[in-house]
Amino acid sequence: MSVTDLTKVPGELRFERQTLRVAVVGAGFMGQVHAEAARRAGANVVAAVSSRPEGAGAAAHAVGADKGYPDVAALLGDAEVDVLHVCTPNASHAPVAAAALAAGVPVICEKPLATGSAEAMALVAAAGDRLAAVPFVYRFHPMVRELRARLAAGEAGVVASVTGGYLQDWLSRPTDDDWRVDPAVGGPSRAFADIGSHWCDLFEFVTGDRIVRLSARTAVVHERARRSGPATEDLAGVHFVTATGTVGTLVVSQVAAGRKNRLHLELSGTEASFGFDQEDPERLWVGRREGGQTLLRDPGTLHPSAARYVRLPAGHAQGYQDCFDAFVADSYRAVRGEETPDGLPTFADGLRAVRITDAVLASAAADGAWEEVPA
Repeated sequence: MSVTDLTKVPGELRFERQTLRVAVVGAGFMGQVHAEAARRAGANVVAAVSSRPEGAGAAAHAVGADKGYPDVAALLGDAEVDVLHVCTPNASHAPVAAAALAAGVPVICEKPLATGSAEAMALVAAAGDRLAAVPFVYRFHPMVRELRARLAAGEAGVVASVTGGYLQDWLSRPTDDDWRVDPAVGGPSRAFADIGSHWCDLFEFVTGDRIVRLSARTAVVHERARRSGPATEDLAGVHFVTATGTVGTLVVSQVAAGRKNRLHLELSGTEASFGFDQEDPERLWVGRREGGQTLLRDPGTLHPSAARYVRLPAGHAQGYQDCFDAFVADSYRAVRGEETPDGLPTFADGLRAVRITDAVLASAAADGAWEEVPA
């Protein structure tokens, strides 16, 4: 790992922030998002790996890396890397992350962390005390942190119920295609593992509560040509109960025409209710019996834990890349040993998401029977 510079300045000691050397495995959309966030956090993107050996040069060009490699083994054997970002198709997440951890390299791995709980548990064990993070980046919207702070302060009273969903439309037509529809590449769950995991992580993060039992139904709306096994779900409906007794309902769909990336949740409490919509992340709705109000992202009025993630003045919209940038910046702070950022999602959170996904699939296979979710 590169060494932090110590520079003597008259009258004081000044520490130069360590410039991390990062590699990105997978050069598609997510790889490019990770690389951009890495640069904004002050890192150098020194290497890239394509999903195809012949695509090394193209991968380096796509993410702006200094050099491309044909595979992960070649990269780890040649390049000096401080953090490795795993942005490959789902089924390869676990082996790529495991290889990096075995080489002593901290990892940021896209979700799902693995396609089954056993693999995910092995990764948690392999990580040890190294950084091992999963980009549940919606945690880093300032208004999500504001919601979390208000719930922790007891403003909601008793949170009796929660409703919400994660809706997309990019697979709403039978001709729509992507590697994710092939279970050999995308894993045994598609819609829920891909986006339902984000919703469950966000709910548990803001409430501090845990889903303990659930009943699920899934559906395949379109049979698709590109698959090598049983079709994965286009949508899922889930009823659940939490450790504190909150009752929840969740709908996840990738065939909801007109909805591009709508993660929304509404928590109904005895004193106040709260609503957040990821497609409108600058606002948080608060409802009380005396009336409702909309809170705006304004650093002058936010809880300190939320104001920390404000990058622009009020009225200048922040969005998806901003919260991704904040996640990566916090991950790099942990790598450099500067601090332990509050709310940084780790491989343990990735394992948690895999366990919920496994319970959803088991319940759906049993005609909606109630399933326990392991802690």
